[in-house]
Amino acid sequence: MPQIRPISDLRNNFTEISRIVHESKEPVFLTKNGYGDMVVMSIEQYEALQTVKRIDSALLEAQQQAESDTRRLDFDEVSASLRNKLAGKVPPTNA
Repeated sequence: MPQIRPISDLRNNFTEISRIVHESKEPVFLTKNGYGDMVVMSIEQYEALQTVKRIDSALLEAQQQAESDTRRLDFDEVSASLRNKLAGKVPPTNA
């Protein structure tokens, strides 16, 4: 259940709000004059949100690229190509 608190709680009960965002791993929504004003969340929550955003963006880009390119590659072809590229970068062993 989301925590909704008046913005004055940020000043008056900062420690409690900090505890809530860290223990519940959920943001606290702050209101000003009865209207939503801010969201407070932990750094971990923010970083997780940014990670999801980057993944979503990369997936969308890949989907758009796949839709614009009719060429399709076979798994075996891709695997062989990657093996060949890696073989050229790995120094030979003295076995």
